[in-house]
Amino acid sequence: MREKVVAHVTSAVRAHRELVASLPEADLGRTLAERSNTIGAQMWCVVGARESYTRAIREDGWAGFDCSLSGPETATKERVLEALDRCEEALIEVLGDVEWTDARERLLLDLLEHEVQHQGQLIRYIYALGGRFPESWANRWALEEPG
Repeated sequence: MREKVVAHVTSAVRAHRELVASLPEADLGRTLAERSNTIGAQMWCVVGARESYTRAIREDGWAGFDCSLSGPETATKERVLEALDRCEEALIEVLGDVEWTDARERLLLDLLEHEVQHQGQLIRYIYALGGRFPESWANRWALEEPG
């Protein structure tokens, strides 16, 4: 089962990168009309969670939240993509290197849950902002493009 969860986490990690790569840079700074942060801020949370869960899985226990992506960098597509690439590489390395424990498996499931929550939020953002999805997202979740 763990191998299936790792595969799902890896797929989710790559999906976020594909979404950011497909967006115009200006979209990273856009918000919804009501009670919303930016798409870039969503990516800050994704990167920070990946980095924090990677550290926690390596250390076999939660070690706090930290994010290498600064607030101003969340509006720069190149910086967001670099951060997504960096945390993907680190996560995949750790997932292949650790001796699995119950605590590590729980952390892996928590990370998967976090990734999926952000995918749902980002789908809502893109729909509300009239954006377009990369083909991988549209196919995987049967998303409709704006008319």
